[in-house]
Amino acid sequence: MKVGFVQNNPKFGETEANLEQIKTLWGNLSAELIVLPELFATGYQFNSKHEAKELAEPIPEGPTTQKLISWAKETGSSIIAGIAECDGENLFNSAVIISPNGYIGTYRKAHVFDTENRFFSQGNLPLQVFELGGIRVGVMICFDWRFPETARTLALKGADIIAHPSNLVLPHCPDAMITRCLENRVFAITVDRVGSENRVDGEELSFIGKSQVVSPEGDILYRASEKEEEASVVEIDIDLSRKKKINSKNDLFEGRRLDLYELN
Repeated sequence: MKVGFVQNNPKFGETEANLEQIKTLWGNLSAELIVLPELFATGYQFNSKHEAKELAEPIPEGPTTQKLISWAKETGSSIIAGIAECDGENLFNSAVIISPNGYIGTYRKAHVFDTENRFFSQGNLPLQVFELGGIRVGVMICFDWRFPETARTLALKGADIIAHPSNLVLPHCPDAMITRCLENRVFAITVDRVGSENRVDGEELSFIGKSQVVSPEGDILYRASEKEEEASVVEIDIDLSRKKKINSKNDLFEGRRLDLYELN
């Protein structure tokens, strides 16, 4: 199958313009699955909860999700994208999962990072694997990568691919995701943004780009630039993620020593 991503540089608060820029970058790329960054349409650095609430949308009836549903039907691609979600008085850093047939589900970021805690509640939905055209896709968002239990849980639930919308400011994630793929034998699509935001005094953020697709064998199939907007599609062999044996005697899941691990 073909999977792809769009790495953008959103203008804070200009949702419609950011959606149009994503569509322009996407262009005529064709893929069964396209992943967009965390908070791809709003920007990241809110300066108040009021501002975050003004830009957050309900899912799936909000205009951003509805636009993505329209694109999925138009292109035949499934889409996973990071969105600021409002649910009553609660705000979540979320991702929507959409197929060409419409809205499939939502994931809410479990591990809220740094200043996000001023605005977003911790995710309260289970880690889940979504069926998209016969492919099993697990979803995590940005800082979730720092907790290996996240990717392992998705892999144990049968994920072939981990879609990973992100707004990365720390340098370690792209290389760490190679380890996540190796230890779980899954594909991972980590999709970042580029550019910077300096909307809060003393808290300038620079995003590192480097969106990438990594194979279950730890190979970087494609890694984007650190500074430029771009879109890319990679062809993958999904069967690789369904073979957990690394040799004739070692299976990554069957070989786990549950009698020795202390998980709580």
